[in-house]
Amino acid sequence: MAPKRQSSITPPMKKPRLPPVSGPEEALASLDLPKGEKEQQEAIEHINEVQNKIDRLNEQASEEILKVEQKYNKLRQPFFQKRSELITKIPNFGVTTFVNHPQVSALLGEEDEEALHYLTRVEVTEFEDIKSGYRIDFYFDENPYFENKVLSKEFHLIESGDPSSKSTEIKWKSGKDLMKRSSQTQNKASRKRQHEEPESFFTWFTDHSDTGAGELGEVIKDDIWPNLLQYYLVPNMDDEEGEGEEDDDDEEEEGLEDIDEEGDEDEGEEDEDDDEGEEGEEDEGEDD
Repeated sequence: MAPKRQSSITPPMKKPRLPPVSGPEEALASLDLPKGEKEQQEAIEHINEVQNKIDRLNEQASEEILKVEQKYNKLRQPFFQKRSELITKIPNFGVTTFVNHPQVSALLGEEDEEALHYLTRVEVTEFEDIKSGYRIDFYFDENPYFENKVLSKEFHLIESGDPSSKSTEIKWKSGKDLMKRSSQTQNKASRKRQHEEPESFFTWFTDHSDTGAGELGEVIKDDIWPNLLQYYLVPNMDDEEGEGEEDDDDEEEEGLEDIDEEGDEDEGEEDEDDDEGEEGEEDEGEDD
């Protein structure tokens, strides 16, 4: 799996800073300290000053990194667009990619997969101010499940710094709402969960909690979107590795068979030597 980028809308953690000793009362109090404690206090103050400078550099670095990300995000767009055009020529590319991803496949039921067979492409758009959020668009052909041609979900940071999201309302066709499907249909292979209310992959579009919804969005944006072809080809790559392992196993087995055959030949030669030795002893006995 490709390394996951750090979320672009996750608010940064603030590091606590020690207040410097600046007032006259604090300065006089430090003079009354024993020598060892006074040295430690002075060292802490100097460390705090150095740490503040490091923090300022980190803030400057974050600003520079953001500018570089914005620059290359624009440069990537033509290639993303070209890739999307090529993907539309491959049947079931989208559903195959999602099924091959371990985290997403765990959320897919049988009917979810059927609906995702009508998925033609997925696109992720990061806003110009990358830290402010991004949008994920799912494009569908005409299908028996819902009227929408595009399902979208956006993630933002609000003024308080907390993440929020909004999404397209899914216009389900009559009797095809996968979020209301029966538990018996969803859990044919799991009797233990027969009485639990099932969840569909499409409930993600209505889930605006900070945890589950945002986590799946980050997986799609930071892992699947940059590596679409990798996840589409995962089974083929596994098959090639498996064939290589089988070839190695066959070679090892052949080597073991050769060793066994050589061992049998050696044992046969030893038996012949033993027989010749016994015949020689019998001849000496007759001469006597």
